[in-house]
Amino acid sequence: MRYSFWRIGVFIAAAIWPLYWLYEAWASVLGPDPGKVLVDRLGLGALVLLLITLGMTPLQKLTGWSGWIAVRRQLGLWCFAYVVLHLSAYGVFILGLDWSQLGVELRKRPYIFVGSLGFLLLLLLAVTSNRYSQRRLGARWKKLHRLVYLILGLGLLHMLWIVRADLKEWSVYASIGGLLLLLRAPPVMRRIPRLIAKKASSATKS
Repeated sequence: MRYSFWRIGVFIAAAIWPLYWLYEAWASVLGPDPGKVLVDRLGLGALVLLLITLGMTPLQKLTGWSGWIAVRRQLGLWCFAYVVLHLSAYGVFILGLDWSQLGVELRKRPYIFVGSLGFLLLLLLAVTSNRYSQRRLGARWKKLHRLVYLILGLGLLHMLWIVRADLKEWSVYASIGGLLLLLRAPPVMRRIPRLIAKKASSATKS
């Protein structure tokens, strides 16, 4: 398999953070409410992984290195895994596995509904992120996986609804998301290789 060490490195980098956070919770260094800290970190980690996943195609276009694309699917699945862990931590530490409270939580905190919708869409993409689904769906597969942009929007809205007043950190992630969406726009994607080729040609002449 090509880029095997690169793939393993990405796997380790993505897997180590939840384990480290669990260790911190066990070591009582996450403050008086470690469960909430875990929920927040896993949710933010999922958003970061989604942004990184969306950045793989622009990076491949900018650098010409296909290793970025080689780990794109793995990163997307890790994003889904983080969301599953985020929801699991919420169920355990916030609800205390008392699912009868979920209806009350949804009424009090509408951002949970937004996050749940994002999870369901991400579940759909995770289930179809394989060669069998690509062959089965054909041209519809790409259209289906464009839902990732809607998922990003829902994730950012979910975070915005939570942070409310403190928008500094949210603005950073929203700006990165906006830039990635711009770079992935077809006119921009077509222009990037030409700009790189032109720059390389100028460097050779000089």
